[in-house]
Amino acid sequence: MQAGLLGRTGIAVGRLILGCGNFGGVGSLPGLIGRGLDERAAFETLDEAAALGLTLLDTACSYAGGASERMIGHWLARHGAELRRGVRIATKVGTVVCGADIRIDLSPRTMADQLQGSLERLGLQRVDLCLSHAPDEQLPIEETLEGFAALIEAGKVGHIGACNISAVLLRQALDASARLGLPRYEWVQNAYNLMQREDEAELFAVCREHGLGLTPFSPTAGGVLTGKYRRDAAPPDGSRLSLRSDGAQLTLRSFDAIDELRRRAEALGASTGALALAWVMSHRLVTAPIVGPARTGEHLQLAREALALELDEAARDELAALFEVLSIG
Repeated sequence: MQAGLLGRTGIAVGRLILGCGNFGGVGSLPGLIGRGLDERAAFETLDEAAALGLTLLDTACSYAGGASERMIGHWLARHGAELRRGVRIATKVGTVVCGADIRIDLSPRTMADQLQGSLERLGLQRVDLCLSHAPDEQLPIEETLEGFAALIEAGKVGHIGACNISAVLLRQALDASARLGLPRYEWVQNAYNLMQREDEAELFAVCREHGLGLTPFSPTAGGVLTGKYRRDAAPPDGSRLSLRSDGAQLTLRSFDAIDELRRRAEALGASTGALALAWVMSHRLVTAPIVGPARTGEHLQLAREALALELDEAARDELAALFEVLSIG
């Protein structure tokens, strides 16, 4: 798989990153623990990823109460040193789950405690990459960056990035790093797909200006752009929209655009979701999107298909035009 560098980290990643947020649950929501892939299916997915050349695994301390990291750790322990040396781990800190509530705490003490738990579950002494899961708007960014600096100095983290961040807050963080000589966010991980393109206006420009990497999540809008949801029908049992109340509210215009996306994918001999993923991959600023596994069958079939598709700028623009006035609610 063709590799590119992640921002200025010097770390080479493939064209896709394996998202492990549905190992053991669905993201960080405690009520959905047990609704994701079990350990056997997670191992199958990780084996497929290794065979396909996906060397960067994306997880978080809060995913399924730590089960995602634990499964990755168990898988790493089953393999030899050569495979382990070729695998990179990106985990996230900051998300605190309290009963049914989730909040963000990026204080240095919380980050240190969460990362230590992550390392123990992963069976590692260090992770190459660590991200803030979302901004902590109650805490000065300087304190968060000082916390990351301590983790890097302790040899527990290689480079840092930011998830779910706005252009304004990203600039503030980069300015603070430059002003104080602190480690800076080297890449951004926000949602980006045909239906969520708000970051193109400002955040992408910040990334271009500062040489940051981009590793978007949700390239198929949580499965919406795979075409599996139908107009005038409830989401299938067990699907992401049926499990999460914060999912997309699809309109008739949304379905019209997805139907046209399906027709264009069929003309290319590809699935709807693969074309949507290939569209994200083809953006010149995108380092590598994060692709999650299917729950059944060949877990990374979507990734295999997308890797075989090449879209030029004209094709990108035509697909984008189908969704220009849409949002996912």
